[in-house]
Amino acid sequence: MDWIATLLTWRNLISLIDILVIWLVIYELMVLLKGTRAVQLFKGILIIIVIKLISWYVGLSTVSWVMDQVINWGVIAMVIIFQPEIRRGLEHLGRGTMLTRNRVANQAEEEMIKQLDQAIQYMSKRRIGALIAIQMETGLEEYIETGIPLDAEITGALLINTFIPNTPLHDGAVIIKNNRVAVAAAYLPLSDSKLIPKELGTRHRAAVGISEVTDALTIVISEETGEVSLTKDNELLRNMSQKNYLKFLRAQLYKEEAGNRNLLTDLLTRIKGVGK
Repeated sequence: MDWIATLLTWRNLISLIDILVIWLVIYELMVLLKGTRAVQLFKGILIIIVIKLISWYVGLSTVSWVMDQVINWGVIAMVIIFQPEIRRGLEHLGRGTMLTRNRVANQAEEEMIKQLDQAIQYMSKRRIGALIAIQMETGLEEYIETGIPLDAEITGALLINTFIPNTPLHDGAVIIKNNRVAVAAAYLPLSDSKLIPKELGTRHRAAVGISEVTDALTIVISEETGEVSLTKDNELLRNMSQKNYLKFLRAQLYKEEAGNRNLLTDLLTRIKGVGK
């Protein structure tokens, strides 16, 4: 039992807390940066660090010196480049949401589905073409940048008015992010798949296209037939009835977590899962 007493020293306890705090900070950074362009910038930083280590090991002094300068000045550059993410992190800290996250089980998702259903039913019956992409795990920032910013609450009336023909925003896609309408008139990548029926137009090709490169859930309403289609994970589901698309939306959008979750508990659970 002496070895247990040796391990359970105040210094070892402080070291354990130190490691947990670092894990906590890294985890929160990953959550904050998820779905943003900062992820790509971090990949670039990792490449620079790898080049520095290789040049130092091999003995490429000039390359090593250049990498040192890049790293030294990179601290200032990171503050400038990551300014939006830093501000968002400080806002989370100020609101006290870094340690505890309150989640109301699926209430927001159900309200979003209700508003989507209202818009889908109205536009489908009147054959108003529509294209609505919902961001899931993969960020849609590069496509959001092509649209006209709205940052508005999701309502059936807003979606209907957006896609009314011959209005400034009816062309392109509406992108929903974090249960809000992020942009309208956004451009989505068109699929070149030969499996798409020829009678389907640009909206359907864009819906399939975004499903090929991201995990976004996309709703398409045909202006020729009023048919409702959904795409997800490179799969096109055509001629969906109200019952079927509501069931599919709930299956995809409902979260399993419910109630209040402590971030530290969540982190320890993830670490435990990795260790298995």
